[in-house]
Amino acid sequence: MSEITVPAMGESITEGTIFKWHVKEGDAVSVGDVLLELETDKVNLEISAEAEGVVEKILRQEGENVTIGEVIGQIAAQEGVTKSAPAPKAEEPAPAKSEAAPAAEAVKPPAPAPVDSGDASGTTASPSARKLARERGIDLEQVQGRDPIGRIYHDDVKNHQAGEASASKPASPAAAAPAPAAPAEFTKPVERVRMSRRRQTIANRLVEAQHTAAMLTTFNEVDMSAILDLRKRRKDSFKEKFEVNLGFMSFFTKAVVGALKKFPLLNAEIDGEDIIVKKFYDIGIAVSAKEGLVVPVVRDADRLGFAEIEKEIVNLAGKARNNSLSLSELQGGTFTITNGGVFGSLLSTPILNTPQVGILGMHKIQLRPVAIDEERMENRPMMYIALSYDHRIVDGAEAVSFLVTVKQLLEDPESLLLEG
Repeated sequence: MSEITVPAMGESITEGTIFKWHVKEGDAVSVGDVLLELETDKVNLEISAEAEGVVEKILRQEGENVTIGEVIGQIAAQEGVTKSAPAPKAEEPAPAKSEAAPAAEAVKPPAPAPVDSGDASGTTASPSARKLARERGIDLEQVQGRDPIGRIYHDDVKNHQAGEASASKPASPAAAAPAPAAPAEFTKPVERVRMSRRRQTIANRLVEAQHTAAMLTTFNEVDMSAILDLRKRRKDSFKEKFEVNLGFMSFFTKAVVGALKKFPLLNAEIDGEDIIVKKFYDIGIAVSAKEGLVVPVVRDADRLGFAEIEKEIVNLAGKARNNSLSLSELQGGTFTITNGGVFGSLLSTPILNTPQVGILGMHKIQLRPVAIDEERMENRPMMYIALSYDHRIVDGAEAVSFLVTVKQLLEDPESLLLEG
């Protein structure tokens, strides 16, 4: 007998949620076969079989939270299955085994079929509702839900059981009166979607950042003419030589590193009553993926050239969208860059990616009239940039100076070659 256990997933992760089982009880599996997908705060992980055999029992269901080291299933050795195969030939032993299973199930006869597989009966239920119904022996087909689309939830199962209990007692007029209080035909269409574990984590981290940090945002604007001109002149030769496009992110990453070297407190974090100033530059790049925002990290960005940064960003973004990032690729950033401009955002106030104390927001490039001098106006490709910072350790003057440095480096992109 081999146990299916929740593996260690990184020092900051202690639990996960079973997202999907890829096998069912009775399935034969080989070593390395994917058994289930586990959703964690940061990434989804596949748990594979460590032994060959047959899935004998699934102990925890989809949607349930599990902790590291917890046993969530069992695999019977293939040898055991082979030995037990001749048993049906002896007619007396076979019934003995078949009698044992119904005896255990007799406590709650209707549960297995409708609860574990709502699809077979046409009943759609949330994982928590299926679990509660299974524990209490309730047939989900008999449960009336309040969801207009017919999905059964945890509270519906509880209310159904409470209704059965009250039905067994003589009903008084007073008790019967509240029954028509919430007629389903008057509810408006809604859809209830379970929040993914990653979305819950994102929500908690953003609220935590606002509650713990003294967060302020300062703004500036960048004339992108020089970068656009450089990219226009060099993009073909750059692509031919390095096999990657010359994008904007390498310029902004280099500019941020240059500014962080001048203003090191923006590359720090608070630890109790201490300030930890980091002497390395691991820059997080926010990526919007299907499951939610993730921030993979470009390690030692100060040591990388433009092409190396572009390749690493393309690689990490691809992994993010394919949900194949490892935990090591998400941990330990010192500063973050987020680009709302790809979605058309003209201006925003990014929220800190704690425990970092600074985050730079990029925005849409838009032609705007700019005063060149007292006599001339020109339409220039301008971008608003925003720096959110933790005022507990970064003063306003330092934050403003940091952003001005980023602006100056971007408007003179050749100078970025001297900032390495």
